Amino acid sequence: MKIYTLICICLLTVASMGKAFAAQQTVTLAVDNMTCSTCPYTVKKALSQVPGVEKATASFEDKTATVTFDDTKASVADLTTATRNAGHPSRRVSEKFEELAQ
Repeated sequence: MKIYTLICICLLTVASMGKAFAAQQTVTLAVDNMTCSTCPYTVKKALSQVPGVEKATASFEDKTATVTFDDTKASVADLTTATRNAGHPSRRVSEKFEELAQ
């Protein structure tokens, strides 16, 4: 019985650790087809509706969107799908470029 209790405690501990490894990520997306000043609003709205997105901004001048999200609830693929469905295909900017931009 003690072993069974110990095993249950260990399993519950391991199961609860999944959230401990969750990370908030910020990515920059290169957004195609932003041709007017209202396009960033459309992109921002589409990204904001993705579950797990905490903050989204879009720049018409740079043709980019910056998104902060919970990686346990959303992925970069979810973000690019959202912008594509809104008529603005996007792709992740390389990590080296993101570091240089900051």
